[in-house]
Amino acid sequence: MNWHKFRQQKRDRIHKKVRKKINGTAERPRLSVYRSNTNMYAQIIDDEKSITILSANAKELKSKGTKKELAKELGVLIAKKAKDKKITKIVFDRGAFRYHGRVRALAEGVREGGLEF
Repeated sequence: MNWHKFRQQKRDRIHKKVRKKINGTAERPRLSVYRSNTNMYAQIIDDEKSITILSANAKELKSKGTKKELAKELGVLIAKKAKDKKITKIVFDRGAFRYHGRVRALAEGVREGGLEF
């Protein structure tokens, strides 16, 4: 059995379940989070128009630290970019990732940056 394929199918199933409940609008766009082994990516999306309003990733950060610290800094960075585009409220989409560790640190950074969700 191909375990990689099974794991991906399981992830897709979880992601569909989460996305069923979450939808981004122009007034309240969706903050989508993706976490790989080495980096973390976040983008703010308007699902009505199917466009990405802005994005950021951990590669943009100049600082060093643990993955969790970088995730929190990424949250602050995405919040700052959103404030510049006059976005104050968002919907948080964790994808198929548990709200724990780096995903949680990013969410706390976004809240520190001044966005509501």
